[in-house]
Amino acid sequence: MGLLPLISSRRGEAKGFEARKGLLEPIPSPFFRPLEGKDVECILCPRHCEISPGERGHCEVRENRDGVLYTLAYANPCAVHIDPIEKKPFFHVLPGTRCFSIATAGCNLDCCFCQNWQISQTSPDKTYNYHLPPQQVAELAAAYDCPTIASTYTEPTVFLEYTLAAAKAAKKRGIVYTYHSNGFIEPGPLRELGRYLGAACVDLKGFSEEFYEEMSNASLAPVLRTLKAIHGMGIHLEIVNLVIPTKNDDPGMIREMCLWIKRELSPSVPLHFSRFFPMYRLTKLPPTPVSTLERARRVALEVGIEYVYIGNVPGHEAENTYCPRCKELLIRRRGFFVLANHLKGGKCPRCGKEIPGIWERPL
Repeated sequence: MGLLPLISSRRGEAKGFEARKGLLEPIPSPFFRPLEGKDVECILCPRHCEISPGERGHCEVRENRDGVLYTLAYANPCAVHIDPIEKKPFFHVLPGTRCFSIATAGCNLDCCFCQNWQISQTSPDKTYNYHLPPQQVAELAAAYDCPTIASTYTEPTVFLEYTLAAAKAAKKRGIVYTYHSNGFIEPGPLRELGRYLGAACVDLKGFSEEFYEEMSNASLAPVLRTLKAIHGMGIHLEIVNLVIPTKNDDPGMIREMCLWIKRELSPSVPLHFSRFFPMYRLTKLPPTPVSTLERARRVALEVGIEYVYIGNVPGHEAENTYCPRCKELLIRRRGFFVLANHLKGGKCPRCGKEIPGIWERPL
């Protein structure tokens, strides 16, 4: 079966779905508190936007309509695509399988280096959107033989109601629901999502409050809280760090980040160092030197992180999975493609070490 093309504001129609510009099904959100008058406070992410009637929150996805907060991003994704699961990137989730991927417009961060800024830094009424109800997301994933679904590309927190409904439908069909997020979410909504989530990939963009404030107009502490909560719920977790020259590539900062991961989470949480390319409002910096990524990986391994990968460098040996005990090559990759998988029942075939991850489809 062919791929469903990625839909952006410039694309129109695909696979029998008509994409049209504008809002499709605004629905009331449960994630708000009423304030004086008809103002409301959004309680979905740490910004806690206070929104007057007719206004929207920071993400441009949530609107106060006569004292009720509505989400404008329900069942109207602007991107629908079938990807290799490795693109998320999940390297410890059903290697070599396909992932049904959706996104709506919007984000609650303002990253100047955003790789998908055309759809993340806008609102749902400005993109071409599909009408794709949650139940149909699960049905299509099953039809296209995708054992996983991902809320991805933009920030899934801003379309959480849609993700929750799709994740519930997926669970009934035995499909693993995954979530690629910036981690900027409040604990209550995250706990609700965690009941249906199989795996999460979180962008840990840097390891200082100064970096988050300067580069993303956000803060680090809520992201660290989210990482601890996801790991504490027993959800499979992988972490991505986009290494940006002169901004977050200091070996001392990387060491501190890795020590935190080892201490507060686990040394077995897979960590991806991803190569930066000039994008959006950060075009004057060069692409990350491969040597910088290799140095970051060495630091992580020295600290004791067991599974450390390099991303956006196709063919690099650090795309592969190795047994941390006996160094056996377990999974060979090139880019998003799995060339060989030697795992036996989720264990190293040489020494028997159990490798954390999701290695078999749910029954």
